[in-house]
Amino acid sequence: MFRFLLRFIIIILLLFQIGCDNLDKEVKNEELKSNLIQSHIDEARNKKNSDEERKNNLEKAYGIYSTLIDNTYKIEKNQEISFVYFELKDYDNYRIMNEKALKLSKSINDSLNIAESHTYLGLYYKASRLDLAYENFYEAEEIYSSLYNKQNGSEGHAFDRGKVLTDLALILRKIKNYSESESLTIKAIENFELAKNNLYIPLCYTNLGIIAKYTEFYDKAIEYHKKAIEYAKGTEAEVLQILTSYNNIGTTYKSQKKYDKAKEYYNKALTYTDFLSKNPKRRARLIDNLAYVNFLSNDTSNIPDLFFKALKIRDSIGDKYGIATNKLHLAEYYKSIGEDSISRMYAYQSKDLSLELQKNEELLKTYQVLSKVSDSKEGLEYANEYIKLNDSLVKEERLFRDKFARIRFETDEIVEQNQQISRENEILIIAILGLTALFLLGYIIFRQQQSNKELLFAQTQQESNEEIYRLFINQQIKLEEGRQLEQQRMSEELHDGVLGRLFGVRLSLDGINQRANDEFTDSRNKYIEELKAIEKEIRLISHDLGAETLPSDVAYIDAVENLIKDLCEVHKLEFEFNNDEDIDWEEIDDQKKVNFFRILQESMQNIFKHAHADSIKINFDYVEDKINLTILDDGIGFRENKVKKGIGLKNITSRVSQMSGVVKFLSEVNSGTTVSVSVPV
Repeated sequence: MFRFLLRFIIIILLLFQIGCDNLDKEVKNEELKSNLIQSHIDEARNKKNSDEERKNNLEKAYGIYSTLIDNTYKIEKNQEISFVYFELKDYDNYRIMNEKALKLSKSINDSLNIAESHTYLGLYYKASRLDLAYENFYEAEEIYSSLYNKQNGSEGHAFDRGKVLTDLALILRKIKNYSESESLTIKAIENFELAKNNLYIPLCYTNLGIIAKYTEFYDKAIEYHKKAIEYAKGTEAEVLQILTSYNNIGTTYKSQKKYDKAKEYYNKALTYTDFLSKNPKRRARLIDNLAYVNFLSNDTSNIPDLFFKALKIRDSIGDKYGIATNKLHLAEYYKSIGEDSISRMYAYQSKDLSLELQKNEELLKTYQVLSKVSDSKEGLEYANEYIKLNDSLVKEERLFRDKFARIRFETDEIVEQNQQISRENEILIIAILGLTALFLLGYIIFRQQQSNKELLFAQTQQESNEEIYRLFINQQIKLEEGRQLEQQRMSEELHDGVLGRLFGVRLSLDGINQRANDEFTDSRNKYIEELKAIEKEIRLISHDLGAETLPSDVAYIDAVENLIKDLCEVHKLEFEFNNDEDIDWEEIDDQKKVNFFRILQESMQNIFKHAHADSIKINFDYVEDKINLTILDDGIGFRENKVKKGIGLKNITSRVSQMSGVVKFLSEVNSGTTVSVSVPV
């Protein structure tokens, strides 16, 4: 018996020793693999080696990597390998490695590496597939946002989140969704500041400046570009940012037709000769921009020499994008001096390059030039090409916006499903614990059975009512969102589609008008003016189709002034508008601002329809914590006993009532009308 026990103990000890030896061997084996992988990656990073040698080392690293245990370390090595492929411009292998990293991250439920893999895939698709780039960046942002909320706004992943938000903002700007791009850029800046890392803040302010220029907030655009310079001071990118911002400021002044200020900033940028000598592409862009501003301001002393100087640099470095722009500028210049044949030559060359590079903005401008310097038949063909391309670009931008909205919806739906599964699992655990408790406390439950039934019924009824109410509210929200989307679609169709086609038709008439004899010129000019009037009417209709909100990318008082100006121009009325500076519109409730806007809109429509007025005077003033709106016209007036019969006036009264305010309609026949609204802040 004793011998048997002794043998049993010895066998157990031997098995334990063998297990320890194997475990030790496995640990040493994993360490050996890791060292070999790192060694091959380091050799692949060594730029002294040839590209072929570097890729061979990556293949060797991957061969060993594939035998590693699935864990976070394996994902990190995968990503390191992918970075070197990216550096070698082997973008296909870069994509493949990150797709593997994403799959592995999901298999071990590693949220951070899932987000990083989506980010790296977004960078891959950024140049070729905007929809896939947006989808990957949005997936990453959803994860970072979730982590941010769980950590109550900690700075742990704020920098990575800021980069993803910046990439999303740049894509949205590209499809002209300026308000959303601006919002995400501001959120990105907040994350970079939280992370105490300013590396990408200059890029963010540059994006805000470009958006402000496109939306015609020129002073704000210049302010943003100057902020970008401030944030880049003392960094390695300081000079590069100064040149970028100076160029953008010059372009902003050019858009305002402040050509002397534009020249000032282009010339200031060109003084950085040492830096520009090593960056010929940037130098050529500055020279071409300076030449174009000189041309626009009729300063032709160095034209076309400056254009040719920039073109020579771009030819020498094979900058096809720059060459396309350069030749378009030359085509415009030669058109302006009546050299149509030379203009056509450069326009054709710019057109061919723009088609090759899919540079659609330059292509549109090229079609414009060709429609005017070609003979009647060919000019009409180019005008039609302009219309066709403009329509397709408008449609493409709208499709992207729709697709991005669908990506957001589907991603949010998946997150909601995962949260629902998590909630159901929690409920299941609670139910099991509850049943256990019921089993242990059976006697007590038996005694309290009747009262518990009543309580359970009440709770179930309450939950049922709450669920019905929640479903009702969700349905109402969806209906409202659908209504707003439909109004937005109609507005976009009018503004982007119909206006684009009208502009193309007017362009055709302009081109024909230049070549027509005097007999038909007057009538064609009449039609062109009529088309311009129709364009303005459509803008107003498009604006009026807006939902009960105001655009976030336009200051409120500017939106009000634009409304008054546009309506008075169409109806040929003089107007005077005054706004009390004591009113802080940013602090006023959004619904009140909408109500004031619609009251003003309704009042003006009443004036146009019924008053036969020549002028309008509109005042906002602030007295004793109340905002007062006064609208006066010099029209024919009306009898006050009829004041509440019109639908428009009832709408005004209803909106004022919603704001707990007071409205008065004062009028006498042939003595004009005053609408007076007073609303507490």
